[in-house]
This record gives sequence, structure tokens and C-alpha cells, in this order.
Amino acid sequence: MERIIHYVIMVIAVFVSLTTVGIDLSALTVFAGVLGVGIGFGMQNIASNFISGLILLFERPIKVGDRVIIDEVIGDVVKISMRATVVRTLENEHIIIPNSYFLEEKVINRSFSDPRLRLTVPIGVAYGTDVHLVKEILLSVAREARADNPIIIHSPEPFVNFTGFGDSSLDFELFIWISNPEEVIRIKSDLNFRIYEQLNKNGVEIPFPQRDLHIKSTFNPID
Repeated sequence: MERIIHYVIMVIAVFVSLTTVGIDLSALTVFAGVLGVGIGFGMQNIASNFISGLILLFERPIKVGDRVIIDEVIGDVVKISMRATVVRTLENEHIIIPNSYFLEEKVINRSFSDPRLRLTVPIGVAYGTDVHLVKEILLSVAREARADNPIIIHSPEPFVNFTGFGDSSLDFELFIWISNPEEVIRIKSDLNFRIYEQLNKNGVEIPFPQRDLHIKSTFNPID
């Protein structure tokens, strides 16, 4: 603010000095017009972010503490000012985002109305595996994890989705619901540890991608 006041005083002083020494300021009319257009374009962006900030503060599509996803980057809203919003990522980096972005672009707010979040854990097993055994293992893991962690909620119940037949595996998804979206990474990691341990314990193979290489010979032996 002090710098702005300083510049304003300097500009006024220049104009007063030019008038005092008898220089006609009408020659600066064109320059002033061009300068005014430039300032107008700059102020348009500032005004847009200012109005967007007011909308964010009153309508509250996002608020401080919300967990959001912006361009596949997950972070928490830590400050909403009149011009920009500060989002802190999981790596503790701070992103300064113009307020107009939240009204013009697609933003996922995991904390908007219902903090509950469905967590999806994909699993692939080898062809020939008993699919019903896989389902029971996954549900058993979900129940044990729920008993150990109150963040995993009872309703909706865990669900196993048999998604289809992959190139090298039978593909499943374990769906569970959690009450705190900030715990997604920790809960998913814990489930992966548990699932891998139980699959090994029950002799269920987790395949790796396989590719067959066929070599066709074009060599013609000389008689």
C-alpha cells in the first residue's frame, strides 16, 4: 500500500512540474489513452478474481479445510483471500490459485457436503484362480481392517466388483467407504498390505504381464 501511494505522489508531482514549466499536456492525451486501455485490461482480471472471491466467501463451494483435487493434484484449502486461494498439497507445497479458476474450471471437492468417500482398491489374480475364494478373501480383509480402524464405516458395506478379464489377470475391485478423505493414502496402503498377505497365505497368485515373442525366420539355405 505504501508503494502504491508513493507512485501516485510521484505521478502527481510530475504532472504538476510539467504544468509549472509551461509544457502543454494535451500532447500526452494519446499516451494517456493507451495507458488507460492497458490498465483497463489489467483491472478486468483483478476485478474478475475479486468478484469470484466474494462468490467463494458467500456461496462457499469451497472453504478453508476442504480437500480438493485440481488437475490431479490433491491438496487442502488453507486460505481464501479476495484475489486468490492458497492450496497446500500432500507434499506440503503451496499453490496460489486465482479465485476465478474455481468458478470456471472443474474442481473436485471431497469435503463439499458429505465427507464420506468410497475407496477403490484394484486387484489382479492369475487365470484359473477360484474367483469366489478371491471375493471371500477381499471381504474378510475389509472386515478386519474395519474392526481395527474406525475411519472405515459400516454402511455402505464393503463390496467386491469383478471387473473383467485382463490380458494377464482376472481383475477385481474392493470398494470400501471411509469417513475422512484425508486418510485415503494411509487406508489404501494398509489394505494393500493386508490383501497381499492374505493372497499369499491362501496360495493365490498375483500375475505379472506376459508377452509372447514370435520370431519368423526368412533365411533360405543354399543348396
